[in-house]
Amino acid sequence: MPKKIRLGILGGGGDSLIGILHRVASQINDNYEIVGAVFSPVYQESLDFAKEIDIPTNRIYKDFDALIEEELKLPEEERIQVCSVQTPNFLHYPMAKKLLDNGFHVICEKPMTMNYEEAKALEASHQKSGKVFALTHTYTGYPMVRQMREMIKNGELGKIHKVDARYYQGWINPIIHDKEKRSSVWRLDPTKAGISSCMGDIGVHAFNMVEFTTGLRVKSLLCDFNYLYEDNQMDVDGTVLIRMDDHVKGVIRSSQVATGEENGLAIAIYGEKGAFRWEQERPNFLYKMSDTQPTQIYKPGHAYNSELSLDGTKLPPGHPEGIFDSMANIYLGAARAIRGEHYNDGEFPTMQDGVRGMNFIESTVASHKQGNIWIDLD
Repeated sequence: MPKKIRLGILGGGGDSLIGILHRVASQINDNYEIVGAVFSPVYQESLDFAKEIDIPTNRIYKDFDALIEEELKLPEEERIQVCSVQTPNFLHYPMAKKLLDNGFHVICEKPMTMNYEEAKALEASHQKSGKVFALTHTYTGYPMVRQMREMIKNGELGKIHKVDARYYQGWINPIIHDKEKRSSVWRLDPTKAGISSCMGDIGVHAFNMVEFTTGLRVKSLLCDFNYLYEDNQMDVDGTVLIRMDDHVKGVIRSSQVATGEENGLAIAIYGEKGAFRWEQERPNFLYKMSDTQPTQIYKPGHAYNSELSLDGTKLPPGHPEGIFDSMANIYLGAARAIRGEHYNDGEFPTMQDGVRGMNFIESTVASHKQGNIWIDLD
């Protein structure tokens, strides 16, 4: 067994949901060891959190710059190899760029940057660095999403005709509808979240799912946003019409004011031979539909699944796997890339996915602001 990869953490402290998701995921396949971190902008809080989760405090740094400076003083065989960036959006680009420029691999939360210009600049730094960059579009790690991708690649649906993807949430409703709260939360602050809230936070997951599963690229889009309140600059609901390769058309729907919804990411892909439907809240069921045959249900762990799907399955059939396992599969793929091992190109989203995501987000904003017109993606 190779030595564990030395992992650094940026953000994700306290009661952060995304923090525990990343930490558990990094441990599931025994590939990583957390050796250094800046969990919080407040140094004492970082120290306290490290003690709480039983991590040595000798490499808990006062800030990000100190982490870079001190780690580079260590022998290469001791220093952090890869850093996981789990901070609010506005810190993703400066942190990821400095990490790449100083020879560290990067695992980064989405959206990758605040805007498309930053995404292209980060892409240039990545190409120059020669390091691994993994973007945590977590849902691509689900075995049945990977199964869908491989079956579509093998022609199971024939020519694709239409795609329908959505991501509906309702948990943020109390914040959006409270004037004081919506003016203070970072997700609705364009200086910290970027130019989009709803589409930038969750709609981009649906966009990524469309391109990941179909292997097609969105060529152009037309977007209509809803803001609800005059004092809120950020979209909280949106619908996007998309045109893809080979005359394929579809829709991406995203909402943070879908009352009663939890994490309603779902995708349906319709082709000449059949269709697939998958829902994140029921991730172990992939439905294959047909006009002439009964609906088939694919489930994880069975021998009929693809190699990529089975590689992401850790338990025998009938034992549910979930979001921690999905994120763990991304960390597993990144570990293989960091070690220079062979890996499937569907094992983790890359820099290119991040650039595409920012191009999508920025184009949706441009489409809405210019009067709901069609915008071409690069």
